[in-house]
Amino acid sequence: MGTFIGHVYPGLFLVSYGLYQAIVVSKAVIVNESLLDPSCSPKNKGRWARLWGISYRGLLKMVTGSTLIAYEISCIKGGLRLMNKEVPPRFMHPKEWQHLTMFILLTLNGCVDVVSKNLLPQRCVLLEKGTLVLAFYVLLMLLMSHVQGSAGIELQTHSLLILVVFLLMLVLTIELWAPNTFHLSLIENFLFLMMGSWLVQAGFILYRPVTGYPWQDDDISDIMFITTFFCWHVMINALCLLGIYGVSSIWHRWYRPSLKLTRFKENPYCMNTEGPVYKLLPEVEESEKSDQALLFSESSLSDRA
Repeated sequence: MGTFIGHVYPGLFLVSYGLYQAIVVSKAVIVNESLLDPSCSPKNKGRWARLWGISYRGLLKMVTGSTLIAYEISCIKGGLRLMNKEVPPRFMHPKEWQHLTMFILLTLNGCVDVVSKNLLPQRCVLLEKGTLVLAFYVLLMLLMSHVQGSAGIELQTHSLLILVVFLLMLVLTIELWAPNTFHLSLIENFLFLMMGSWLVQAGFILYRPVTGYPWQDDDISDIMFITTFFCWHVMINALCLLGIYGVSSIWHRWYRPSLKLTRFKENPYCMNTEGPVYKLLPEVEESEKSDQALLFSESSLSDRA
């Protein structure tokens, strides 16, 4: 990851992930779907039901993580070794091992998504979100250690990235107790976009400056413009989310006007109806009927008296 490609490719993946999630959340809000399982739809039946139910998000994480692992190992001349043969032995490639740990976490998180959605008898959203939160806790610790020995431009760039990761970790932690909240999902998508776009920007700043000249660590103007660029990313990503919601709203209301009405009548919440709460509903209805019969019999007896 200590290369231009090592920053740009993970950044592009996070941007793509954030854009996809923004489209999913916008659609779920517009057509009154559940944020936990927005792909659940009465139309998803028949021969394409199994294909539609595949966790493409988990597969994308697995493929991206595996590709980055292979790329990280191939970039190290002589192979990735943990310790050298000196006496006493010393650890080798500390930053590369940290990058490898990040990519392994991404791959494992994708595996959990696929197992939860496609292999378990019932999807466990808490397991998916808990694994994602754990991955970001580990990522934050790795980034805090990653900036040791950095200074100037590199330190400022990574410090802003750490800020985004910290805020995203907080939002994901809160979502463990409020998973079906639109505002938290919107903030999560925004922070994923910020993390991805800033990783791409960091690749250009540290390895391929647009001007062709490296940034100067001792120039206060360069360090100040790092923060300015970060603020521009905040505004651009916020406008991007607003644009996605606007386009999705226009599409579903003008080009698919019957979708919202159909979803609301047939499946307003798109939630799995298995569980003790839904099993108790018939019993409640029977108890209400028995109460009504008892009241009717009592009223008839009083009328006869």
